[in-house]
Amino acid sequence: MKVQQILTLALLTAVALSPAAQAKEKHYQSGKLLRMDSAPCGMDQKNGKSLAGEMLGTDSAHMKTKELLCPEYVLETEKVVYHIRPKDDKHPALLPIGEKAQFRLDKDKMVLRVEDMDDKDRDYIVVSMTPNTSSDRDDLSLVNSR
Repeated sequence: MKVQQILTLALLTAVALSPAAQAKEKHYQSGKLLRMDSAPCGMDQKNGKSLAGEMLGTDSAHMKTKELLCPEYVLETEKVVYHIRPKDDKHPALLPIGEKAQFRLDKDKMVLRVEDMDDKDRDYIVVSMTPNTSSDRDDLSLVNSR
């Protein structure tokens, strides 16, 4: 009986320490939110007709269109500068500029959270990525100053 308990305990320990169990732990990178810009992200069309206007024949048949603007954030890490937009277009959260943020890339999206705000994970779309050249300049200035 004791041998069976020891084998069961050893099996449970091996499963808990396996790479598959550790893969569920999510690793976050750190960056700084530099700025927010408003970027065009589509058009909003509204029909100028109302039910009463259609019944009486007084409504015009033109469409009202206006350009929609979405917030686009710049997130700077040590090596890369990301331009990101919220995946939820209808209710985007306003992020604090100049604050540190933690993020991870998950398939086709970036999952971002700001500890000082509410520590909630939010999904973002990566619009562009560029190498962070400011860190290269800082490295060169350190070498030249020696």
